[in-house]
Amino acid sequence: MTTEMIVREIKRKQSFLCIGLDVDLSKIPTHLLELSSPIFEFNKAIIDATHEFCVAYKPNIAFYEAYGQKGWEALGKTINYLNTQYPEIFTIADAKRGDIGNSSRMYAKAFFEDLGFDSVTVAPYMGRDSVEPFLEFKDKHSILLALTSNRGACDFQTLESKEVSLFETVIKTSKNWKNSQQLMYVVGATKAEYFKKIRQLLPNSFLLVPGVGAQGGSLEEVCKYGLNAEVGLLVNSSRSILYASNGLDFAEKAADTAKALQQKMQTFL
Repeated sequence: MTTEMIVREIKRKQSFLCIGLDVDLSKIPTHLLELSSPIFEFNKAIIDATHEFCVAYKPNIAFYEAYGQKGWEALGKTINYLNTQYPEIFTIADAKRGDIGNSSRMYAKAFFEDLGFDSVTVAPYMGRDSVEPFLEFKDKHSILLALTSNRGACDFQTLESKEVSLFETVIKTSKNWKNSQQLMYVVGATKAEYFKKIRQLLPNSFLLVPGVGAQGGSLEEVCKYGLNAEVGLLVNSSRSILYASNGLDFAEKAADTAKALQQKMQTFL
């Protein structure tokens, strides 16, 4: 999926909402636990109910790895369902991978070729040769962890050396990597005060923004400093949508929450 296709879908739906599919079996409706693949059935119901209000889905891979083989099977079924039923939707493997070149190449093959994701989140700590293998795949996107939404992000990411923060160094350096036009960047909504500086560094790049909703990030602040001429934002919400209800009406309530976010986003567009 090209960037132009993502922008076209954002404009069509008047939404830049990404829904995180972070499935915790202890939180889903109990009647689904009786099914052979409760994770997939939960995802399928959420997707069918919310797809008209969002432009992307982001399964957090940890929530599937935790359930072993059944979790991986559910992940495969989920991404296959999205690719066949809703091919216009942008898919993100929230895997946060990053290793030496050969290992990164295998990770890239796993998520891009085997599972069929459009993008994957990548950690930049090991540098150029840990990220460029992901960038070798045509029309696939690598989403670099730049400034994350968690409290511990300030342990390293905002530390300054010669008045330049580490996250700024990561962004500036990454722009010189091969096929860097395929990079997007993770910037947490809870770090809204940094968005203005980040947009100066990345005026045209897409930013994946977690932290709106349960983590307390402000959509207004993100849009004020983060929107660009082509929108340039994918704002993620997970728990507030997935677990809007744990009853039989879970999918309907998820759709209501997603629609409310989409309508709010429409006002900014």
